[in-house]
Amino acid sequence: MALSISRRVVCSFGSLSALGFREYPTVAGRSFQASDLSGRIAGDNLLHAECFSFSKGGPSFLGFRRFSTTILTPDSNGGAFPSDLLSSKTVLTPERTIGLYEDLVVPVTNFHNEDHGLMVLAGDVFDVPIRKDIIHRVVRWQLAKRQQGTHSTKTISEVSGTGRKPWQQKGLGRARHGSLRGPQFRGGATMHGPKPRSHAFKLNKKVRRLGLKIALSACAVEGKLLVFEDLEVPTHKTKNIVNYVNQMENTKKLLLVDGGPINEKLKLATQNLHYVNVLPSIGLNVYSILQHDTLVMSRDAVNRIVERMHTPISR
Repeated sequence: MALSISRRVVCSFGSLSALGFREYPTVAGRSFQASDLSGRIAGDNLLHAECFSFSKGGPSFLGFRRFSTTILTPDSNGGAFPSDLLSSKTVLTPERTIGLYEDLVVPVTNFHNEDHGLMVLAGDVFDVPIRKDIIHRVVRWQLAKRQQGTHSTKTISEVSGTGRKPWQQKGLGRARHGSLRGPQFRGGATMHGPKPRSHAFKLNKKVRRLGLKIALSACAVEGKLLVFEDLEVPTHKTKNIVNYVNQMENTKKLLLVDGGPINEKLKLATQNLHYVNVLPSIGLNVYSILQHDTLVMSRDAVNRIVERMHTPISR
C-alpha cells in the first residue's frame, strides 16, 4: 500500500494585491510566489504555482494551485503531514502481455509451504501464445490414439447357423432366400459393421510439442502452476496428502509431476485419492493437464521438460 499525496487546490477570495502575490511570467500561464498566506508557503515542496481567475455574474474568483513532486512518507523529516492530504491506494501493476516468450520467475516451495528460493521458467516453453486450435488437435490425437478399437461384428460367414435353403425357390409365393444367416433375419449377420482397427492418425511432432508448451503456458498464466523443490513425503499415509491439498487454495483436482520415477511413498499415499494423480515428467501430456485445475511440478521435472522441449526433433 503506497502513500500518495493528493493534489490540493487552494482557493482564495479577494484581489491579488490583498493576498500579497507578486506576478511572475511562466510558460504555462502566470505563476505567483506567496509571501504570507496564513504562514509562509515556501521550501523545497513548492516548485511553481499557477493562478487562474473566473467570474460568474459577480466578482472575480481567484484560484491558487500548487504543484509538488516531493514524495512525503511517514518517515520524512518534514514533520507531521496533515492526514487529510494523505490517501492510501493500492499500486496496480499493468497486466503482463502473454505470448512474448519472456522468462518467468516463480517461487519454489514444497508441501509444507516453505520457501526454497526462486526459479526461472524458460519463456519459449512457459510463455508461448495461446492457441485453442492446436490444443484441440492434440487432444483429438491423444484420444484417438488411446482408443482400443476392439469393436467387432460378425459377417454372414461368421454367424452360426445352418446353410440349408429355408424353402424352395418357386411355388410358395414367398421371397427368395438362400440362408437364414442373412442380415434381414433375426440373429443374422451385420452388414458393413465395425471390425478391430486402429483409430490413430498422424500428427506432426512440432504440433504435438507446441500443444504441450501451450498447455504449460496456460497453467502459468492462470496461476495454476506450482513449482516444488521435491515431492518427498514423510510417510505413505493418505491423510498427509489430504491435508496438503486442503491447504492449497482453489484446488479440486491435483496433478503431481516428478522428474524421475515416482517415489513409492508418494505413490501409496495418492493411490486412494481420485482427485490426486501422479505422473513422471516423461508422461506429461496435454490431456492430463487439462483434466486438472492445479499442476504441481518439481524442480527436476521442470528442468527435464525444458530439456525435452529444446531437444531437436529427429526426422
